[in-house]
Order: sequence, then C-alpha cells, then structure tokens
Amino acid sequence: MAEQGISNDNIHYLTIDQVRQGQGQDILGKVGLIVIIAGMTVPGKYLRGTPINLGEISDIARVARDTPVVLGGPIRLGYGSQGGIKVAGPDLPGITLAREDIEAFVYDMLTSPGGLKDPDSVAHRMRSTSEIAKWGARGAFIIRQHPDYPYVMCELETYRGCARQSHCSFCTEAFYGDADFREIEEVVAEVEALYSNGARYFRIGRQPDLFSYMAKDTGGDIPVPRPKALEQLYKGIRNAAPDLRVLHMDNANPATIATYPEESEEIARIIVKYHTPGDVAAMGMESADPGVVSANCLKAMPEDVLEAVRLINRVGGARGDNGMPELLPGLNFIHGLKGESEDTFHHNFQFLKGLLDSNLMVRRINIRQVMSFPGTPMWQEDNTYRYHKQFIKFKEKVRKEIDLPMLERLVPVGTVLRDVMCEVSDGITFSRQLASYPLLVGIPAALPLGRFIDVTVTGHGYRSITGIPYPLDINHAVPRLIGELPGVGKKRARNILKARPYRDKDDLLGKLENMENILPYIIFTVENE
Repeated sequence: MAEQGISNDNIHYLTIDQVRQGQGQDILGKVGLIVIIAGMTVPGKYLRGTPINLGEISDIARVARDTPVVLGGPIRLGYGSQGGIKVAGPDLPGITLAREDIEAFVYDMLTSPGGLKDPDSVAHRMRSTSEIAKWGARGAFIIRQHPDYPYVMCELETYRGCARQSHCSFCTEAFYGDADFREIEEVVAEVEALYSNGARYFRIGRQPDLFSYMAKDTGGDIPVPRPKALEQLYKGIRNAAPDLRVLHMDNANPATIATYPEESEEIARIIVKYHTPGDVAAMGMESADPGVVSANCLKAMPEDVLEAVRLINRVGGARGDNGMPELLPGLNFIHGLKGESEDTFHHNFQFLKGLLDSNLMVRRINIRQVMSFPGTPMWQEDNTYRYHKQFIKFKEKVRKEIDLPMLERLVPVGTVLRDVMCEVSDGITFSRQLASYPLLVGIPAALPLGRFIDVTVTGHGYRSITGIPYPLDINHAVPRLIGELPGVGKKRARNILKARPYRDKDDLLGKLENMENILPYIIFTVENE
C-alpha cells in the first residue's frame, strides 16, 4: 500500500476469534478504515474457529462508530450459516458491501497520501491477475500478525473462473467468468515473498480444478491439461521455498482426470514428486445418481469419478514419510439438488460401498446439504429440504459403514504420524498435522498446546482417530496412555504400572509376558539413582 502513502505499520490484522476474546478493541476504535472478510459458500465445522456471524459484524460496526466499514468476501453472494437453505443478502445498515472483489474496492477507496474516498463513489469491480500478483507479494508481511504465526497455511490463488460452458446448478464459480490464469512466475514470486516473511505451509487452492491450470481450451466443456505448466509451477514453488514444510493442493475435477487420463496421471505424478505427503485432491462428485448428475449439469458421471479415484490411488496411495498416504482423493456429496429422490441415497451409498469393497482409499467424504445462492439455477428450487430425515440417516450410515473401515485402512493401528500439532485440550488433547485436510487425532491426556509431537495410531472413530505420543515413555506415562498401547488395555496396563520402572526392553520382558508387540512404540527413561 506504499503507493497510497500507507505504511505497513498502519495496517492491522485481527481474526474474529481474537475479537471474541476481547483483543483489538483499542485498534478498532482508532483506525481510519475497517475491512471485514466474511462468509462461506461451503458450510462446515471447524476445530478452532467459528465463522463470523451477522451479529458480530454489526457489533464491530458499532464499536467503529463513524469509521467506514467495508464488508466483502463470499458474503457478497449471500449469507447462510448452514446447508439446506437459501442464503439471504446481508442487511447491515451503515456497512458498505463490496459486491465484487473487496481487495479492488478497498484499493480504489484509498487516495494518496492515505486519504479515503466516499465508499458510495467507488465502483465495484473484479481485480485483475496483475493486481493479484502485485498485492499478494506486497501484502505477504501480514501473516506475521496472525495469532498462529508461523504455523499459518497460506493459500495460493492460481486462477479463478471455470472453463465449463454450462455450470453446476449450485456453483458460484460462474460469477467469476471464464478461467483467468495467473502467470507461473507471479505465483512463484508471491511464494517467495511469503517465504521471506516466515511462511512454510502452502496450499495451491482457490481454483476449481488444479489439473486444468493453464489448460488448452479446445472449445469443449473440458480443456486439455498441460502437465508441463504444473511442473513449472511446482518446481518454481520448491525453488522459492526450499525448506517449506507443507505443499498441498485443493480441488480436482474428476471429469478432467477421466477424460484425459494420460495427461492427468502425468500431473498426479508431478504433484507427488514435489508436494508433501498427506495431500488430498478434493473432487466435487456431488451425486452418484445419474439423473441428478444430468439435472444439475454436474461435472462427472459415477463411472468417471471411479476412474479418477482409481488413478489417484494408483499414483498417490503409497505411504509418505509423515505417516500419511502421499495423495488421495476426497469426495464431496451434496443433497437437496434438482431431481433428487429417495433412490439417490441408495446410489450414493452403493458407490461408496463399491470403493470400499474395491480396496480403494478416500481421505475424506464430505456430505452436506446444498446452499442456494441468488443467480444460480438452484435458487429457483423450493424442495432442497424435502429429504432431510433421509439425509441424516444416510450420513450416519456412511459414517458407521464407510468412514470407519476406510480410516482403519488409511491409517491402521500402529501407524506413526509425524509432526502432529496439539491444538485444543479438555482432558483429551485434539491435534492435527498441518495440512489442507488434516486428520483429527484425539490423545487421551492433557498435553502442552502448540507443541509438535509424533503419534502412534491406536484406535479409530467415524471421522477421527485416537493416538498416543510416540515413542511413549513407559516409565512415566499416565495409565490411560499405557492402556492405549496396541494390544494392552486396562488390565495389562495395571500390570505394567505395578512393575515400573523398567531399565530396558530386557527388563520389561523379564518382568512381564507377551510384551513384545509394544516394544516398537515405547522408550525407557530411567531416573538417575
């Protein structure tokens, strides 16, 4: 912002969680402009954050008093807190809504040196890719103000818009127009700027289909992928951030992979070559009901998605050095779409059961109800909540009969997961690897937060796993953790506790029988006599 006379020292960043905790009130009362980024187009639940709501936005505006407040982000399309509803435009008196890109709107509000235009006089527009490049590099310093710094996942926007001539009935990507790619060197320059400010965790996100980055438009619905462009991008990121800790991707169109399997397999192998393990190619399948696919102009038929899942498993199914498979598909299902019937739930379950029976792996399965936005074909539908009871039953059935055995396949008991960060503790410490779609680990003990540890997988839930620190100090661990060791349980844990301390493995095996199976997961720390 230097060209508008604003120093970086005068730009402040707060998360809504900080505001909820009473932080930043002095800043909100003194600044000359407040910018709020809010909203979501995909509903979800989060471990350590709840998205800002309309009441909180109004509260901030009241604290601001006469200070201009500009609101933008996904909320410009409408506000909704859950799936299965039609979102409504936010009605927030005294707040200016940026109806296109908030970044461009705020930039155009600023005048040199450091003045502000009346928001009502500023045009609403989309930012150009050259502006994204310029602002991304210059704004990299802001990550230092994040409360989790340096453990911040930085999302890299490679392109926006969608090359499809007809869009999915619920999708908001059409509002961004045709695919508009950022130049490779510009993305790499942004990575370099972020890296110089301490960033080590990156996700190539925002785009609807990474496999179509820089793809060649041949006039059809699916452009031809360009593997060389992806290799230049990944290689450039690696050169710009040589000691990065995470490099993950986001969306992949299964129709692209099924239509161009050779090019897509080459791209998948490039990703595995340069990324970090635990990566997920999130695929918007939406429905396995062919009638729903056709009625909503969805991207791929079930057989196409199956081919895409097979390809990603074949290339990325090997276990990486952090304990997770290298690259796996993630599947998104949406209920409440046009043409849905009770049979739709059967189609969807049978598809997932087929994946399980075929020994394929899926990192995660998201099941949600559609959010309808103004301007999309779904906005005209009034029956999105018709099968709500069936939706709840279906979701529970998938969690029990698909998610649980899938997790057992994904990370079997005894798997060691590296660099797991302890995030929340309430008797049980909930922790995750830093990743695009991290696996939640519950550790049955109170551990110091913000600390990275290695974890042995000891049990599985529907959407999360149980683990214990690896290696476990057998002489000092609490009983609950000892009982979680593979094959131990409460009774054998009591026997282990009674015979402590142990000098080494021979001492353990001499005192207790049938303890060989726990030796790979424990250490012996003996106090000096």
